[in-house]
Amino acid sequence: MSLSVVAALVRNLIAVPAAVLRSRVAKDAEVLALQHENAVLRRRIARVRYQPADRIWLAALSRLIPRGRWRQVFAVTPTTLLRRHRQLIVQQWAFGQTCRPGRPTTAPIVKQLILRLARENSTWGHRRIQGELAHLGYPIAPSTVWEIRHAAGIDLAPTAVADLQAHRSRRRSTLGGLIKEYQRAA
Repeated sequence: MSLSVVAALVRNLIAVPAAVLRSRVAKDAEVLALQHENAVLRRRIARVRYQPADRIWLAALSRLIPRGRWRQVFAVTPTTLLRRHRQLIVQQWAFGQTCRPGRPTTAPIVKQLILRLARENSTWGHRRIQGELAHLGYPIAPSTVWEIRHAAGIDLAPTAVADLQAHRSRRRSTLGGLIKEYQRAA
């Protein structure tokens, strides 16, 4: 990049003596032609994109042109230059503002896969789905699988709910039997 800037500066420095030696009428005609071409190009394209070498050359020319005529001559105004400079400084010193705090979100394709596995295999719980995802090469925590299923409204498999209710009733009956035996013994 720096070589192209140097080459552009040398090329433009060679063109300056040639412009000085030309007649005044030829220079005025060339300026009018370039102004017309510039006006046509501004109508044709919405946004002008300058290369770094172009920016350096325009900055050098801006010293020779009165500030009041910059809007007519250049497509870039001083406020645009100052805004770009401020943005450059902000980007340079914005260390932690580019990433969000906390864990990264789960990829949408993994979420879709979890929901698909949950719908197609209604008897599987979140740990089984997590195991299958691990076999497929998607390392994810079981709690994340549960959260994704819960957010989608797929909490527990119907058979898992029945098994849980049966387990709770067995535990209650066993506990009730123990309490009755304890009361008889006491």
